[in-house]
Amino acid sequence: MTHPGEAGICARGLSVGYRSELQPVLSGFDLDVPVGHVTLLFGASGSGKTTLLSAFAGLLRPQAGTLTAWGHDMAGLRGSELLEYRRSVGIVFQSFHLIPSLSAWENVALPLRLAGWKPGAARLRAFEALDALGMAGHSRRRPGRMSGGQRQRVAIARAVGARPRLVLADEPTAHLDAASAADTVSLLAGLVSPGVAVVVATHDPRFAVTDSRVVHLGPDVGGPAGVSGGSDL
Repeated sequence: MTHPGEAGICARGLSVGYRSELQPVLSGFDLDVPVGHVTLLFGASGSGKTTLLSAFAGLLRPQAGTLTAWGHDMAGLRGSELLEYRRSVGIVFQSFHLIPSLSAWENVALPLRLAGWKPGAARLRAFEALDALGMAGHSRRRPGRMSGGQRQRVAIARAVGARPRLVLADEPTAHLDAASAADTVSLLAGLVSPGVAVVVATHDPRFAVTDSRVVHLGPDVGGPAGVSGGSDL
């Protein structure tokens, strides 16, 4: 059982990138992601934020070094074990990625159905997740009839529907106005619980108001990451 402050994810000497690239995007990278906290990945476009999230999600394999998640060696996960791990991860995408033809609750329920939940259980959980995010009154609306902030709430509800232990958010305020962005910051900070780790990739300084650990990524990152506590930027 993990406790607040314990590392859910541990990277040591991690090199990760894409097969189409001659060099890894990140090389020799060290980082601990503790449960019960928000970890912020700050950096400009191209600094490796999305690449690192992809590795944490089990979508990219380490090219060198080690990456462990809740004691599992990510390089060694295959088949059903990798699928099971990915089901324990909730992702909030930058552009929401909601299905326009589905209502809010149907968007939240769909990944649960794909994960094997029975229809009634998936529907009930979808309404619970939307209600927790203040979207109960919009559960039957389609994304086209929602504001940007409302679509973001649905996207967050979808990400946490299966009660993941790791929540990854990639530039979650990029397409939001100031009020909706501030709301999203508070919502993501509120997802933290003793058994859950939240990692947010962003360049938005408003996230610094959260009780978070800050990791600065840049083109010359290597070795131990620059990490600070609290909201120190």
